[in-house]
Amino acid sequence: MSNPDHKPSHGTLNGLITVYFIRHGQGGSRQDYDCLSDVGREQSKLLGAWLARSSVRFEAAWSGRLNRQRETAEQARDACLRDGVSFPLIQVHTCWDEFDLDAVYRGIGPQIARHDNEFRRQVNDLEEQAMDASSSVHRTWAKCDTTLVRAWIDGCYEFAGESFEAFVSRVRGGVEVFDIGGPNRNVAVFTSATPTAVWAGMALELDGRKIMQLAGVTYNTSMTVIRVDRERVRLFQFNTVPHIEIAELLTHR
Repeated sequence: MSNPDHKPSHGTLNGLITVYFIRHGQGGSRQDYDCLSDVGREQSKLLGAWLARSSVRFEAAWSGRLNRQRETAEQARDACLRDGVSFPLIQVHTCWDEFDLDAVYRGIGPQIARHDNEFRRQVNDLEEQAMDASSSVHRTWAKCDTTLVRAWIDGCYEFAGESFEAFVSRVRGGVEVFDIGGPNRNVAVFTSATPTAVWAGMALELDGRKIMQLAGVTYNTSMTVIRVDRERVRLFQFNTVPHIEIAELLTHR
């Protein structure tokens, strides 16, 4: 397997680009995660109000295709516009999509379960608990999730879905959308925890499992600031939430 942790070329960039990677607001339940919860909508509105008060202005804004990413972007943009602050139209690109955890479960889960009885038991328990809408499993990362994702990262099993190597390559390919016609530009990217961690990991030269550790601690609607030029990728801020002052609104999932 080729190394997914190599740095891409940024030779097409014109000057310095400052990218604000913004994670989506809190999603729904495990059965319907690709939407914003009431908490997620509130987080997104607070984010937009904070951006309107700040000195940050964007020349371009991007989102992945997922509902929770696009809704977060639109909520933040609408909040800025209501406060009389300009905000560019949201452009959508597949490079900012999160990996499909359900597809990884379908493709790799049964292969692990054939030889790992504990994993199979954990998955069965998770599915049973997820039937209860009030269960904590909707807001936590389960042990079987970790086992599954590590196997996906390590390339232990073949399956028809997107490999970790392909996912990293897709996300890093987002550098191509940053060349927006001039130097010293600010770009907003509304995405998810793992694409954000891929870019932070690229700046810090981290491997796959370390990237997932970063993803695991990323707050909903947090901002990670990365500067990109022809030569390098530099991390300036990670996982900041200056717009959230209420503990109940500080969530990871």
